[in-house]
Amino acid sequence: MPEVIFNGPEGRLEGRYHHSKAENAPIALILHPHPQHGGTMNNKVVYNLYHAFARRGFSVLRFNFRGVGRSQGAFDNGQGELSDAASALDWMQSLNANADQCWVAGFSFGAWIGMQLLMRRPEIAGFVSVAPPANIYDFTFLAPCPSSGLIVHGTGDEIVPGAAVQKLATKLQSQKNITVEYRPVDGANHFFNNHLDPMVAVVDDYVARSLGRK
Repeated sequence: MPEVIFNGPEGRLEGRYHHSKAENAPIALILHPHPQHGGTMNNKVVYNLYHAFARRGFSVLRFNFRGVGRSQGAFDNGQGELSDAASALDWMQSLNANADQCWVAGFSFGAWIGMQLLMRRPEIAGFVSVAPPANIYDFTFLAPCPSSGLIVHGTGDEIVPGAAVQKLATKLQSQKNITVEYRPVDGANHFFNNHLDPMVAVVDDYVARSLGRK
């Protein structure tokens, strides 16, 4: 799990990168929760997503948005963070020019950024959105959502009501040419405390099935 530093729009960005031993391995970018609420690339949900993709043979990058940890810059209400994510994807693609698939996964604020990145980067073939804050941020930009993916949400989430996420999932599920799965994790709160294993199991099952459909 080597530490990496790469150039972002506002200076250096700090990350952790796992390079798959498989030739032309798929790549995955993992995005962390809100920087102003303690979100970092070492968040437990982000850390577990990172390793779930690595175990499935992906080359995986997680990184700190601007102003977090050793990443330079200052919080920019999402716009700058989206640019950071695009730079991170560029950096990973420069090392994996022949990757056969590209995925993005995000938790909470990171899920919102990830879905915006999905709209801007047609090469992203799949997504995982964990606890997307559909009650806080506008997701209407997903019109239409260009890729199939997975939405995971805890039924005990005290920050993002399940009804808001269910509404988002239902809207995406009605779109043609893509398939969006909605998987609740029974009893899990927003941070999946004591429910990380079932969350990872849901993600791992989805990724395994998706890779099998290639």
